[in-house]
Amino acid sequence: MHAATELPSFLYGTAWKEERTAGLVELALQQGFRGIDTANQRKHYFEAAIGEAIAREIATGTVAREELFLQTKFTHRPGQDQRLPYDPAAPVGEQVRQSFASSLEHLRTDYLDSYLLHGPSQRPGLAEQDWEAWAAMEALHAEGSVRALGVSNFDSEQLELLLGRASVKPRFVQNRCFATSGWDWQVRQACEANDITYQGFSLLTANQEIWHSRHVSEIGNIHNLSPAQIIFCLAMHLGILPLTGTSNAGHMAGDLACKPGVLTSAEVRELEAIALQQG
Repeated sequence: MHAATELPSFLYGTAWKEERTAGLVELALQQGFRGIDTANQRKHYFEAAIGEAIAREIATGTVAREELFLQTKFTHRPGQDQRLPYDPAAPVGEQVRQSFASSLEHLRTDYLDSYLLHGPSQRPGLAEQDWEAWAAMEALHAEGSVRALGVSNFDSEQLELLLGRASVKPRFVQNRCFATSGWDWQVRQACEANDITYQGFSLLTANQEIWHSRHVSEIGNIHNLSPAQIIFCLAMHLGILPLTGTSNAGHMAGDLACKPGVLTSAEVRELEAIALQQG
């Protein structure tokens, strides 16, 4: 098994970048990002371009593979377009293996730091194909091809179901994080109780009213930080590992400067209250 990579404080998200993917991943690595999040879902991600970018930055000495936290996902058939990384007629467990092998090829690596189930196939509950996918992921973990497993777009009930039956417990949950739900409070509580790292995406885009509110701006002025930085500092204070997909080098540097402990407990309470008032 490969030595554990230190979990970065920020992940760079690569969805919806298409032909800009490689250039933006290179820029993110040059700015200091060491966590890259993607999925083997050509509909929203260009995984092969990420592998090209990483290979170039490794070749130029910007970064070594062992310094990187690489995370990708298995996406069920309904979440895909016609550009599939597996045989749709194959059993789900075999689809997971085919998708995983394709991801290793795309990312030009022989192991992954984290592999996520990219959403359950139904709501509520979990379907047989979700259990089949998880069993296949557990086998990959047992073989040493991936260091940690996780899930994305799960609600708290689905997470509890998985925790009750999984042999390998999820290390990560990645959800769109809405301030109006107390920053996904229920799922975060389940994560905290089970030593799971909560990864939050769309922290800015899903919370425009809060992000652009006068209160956030005022708190930012006190700390000489932008409203976006205040939201990320709050997320870190709440134990959230944030994702950003910014295409701006200055914003990348600003995001990486965020850290927990910047905000006072009173400011955190105020920001949480604003969010819940919007709900």
